[in-house]
Amino acid sequence: MNKMDIKQFSLYIAWLISVIATLGSLYFSEIRGFVPCELCWYQRILMYPLTLILGIATFQNEFTIKKYVLPITIIGSSISLFHYLEQKVPGFAEIKPCTNGVPCSTEYINWLEFITIPFLALTAFTLITIIMVVTKIPQNEN
Repeated sequence: MNKMDIKQFSLYIAWLISVIATLGSLYFSEIRGFVPCELCWYQRILMYPLTLILGIATFQNEFTIKKYVLPITIIGSSISLFHYLEQKVPGFAEIKPCTNGVPCSTEYINWLEFITIPFLALTAFTLITIIMVVTKIPQNEN
C-alpha cells in the first residue's frame, strides 16, 4: 500500500463518519421520533453538508478539501461541546440558547451515563477534524 492509498483511505474514513452521523441523526428524529432542539439543528446544518463535500472529495482524490472541512468541523465541535456541557454540567444549564421548542438540556439517550446525542456529534466532528489535520496534502508528484 503506497502513501496515496493511505491518504485516499483517510478521506474515505472521514466521509464514512459523516455518513454515519447523518444517518444516525435522521434515525433519531425520523424513526425514534426525537424532536431536535435548536442546538441539534445547528449541528445538523454543519454535519449534513460534510457528507456531500467529503464524498465528492473522496471520489475525486481532492486532498485540499481540508481548508473547507476544518472550519465546519471546528465550529460543529464547539457547538456540540457546549450542548453536551449544557446537558451534563449544572452551571451550563442556566445558559439558555434554546428559547423555542425542546429544551437543549433534554437527554433523549444517556448510554453508559455519558453518551448523549451531542456527545455522538462531538465525537464525529472531532474524528473528522483529526483525520483532516493528520492527512497531509500531497506535493506535486511528477
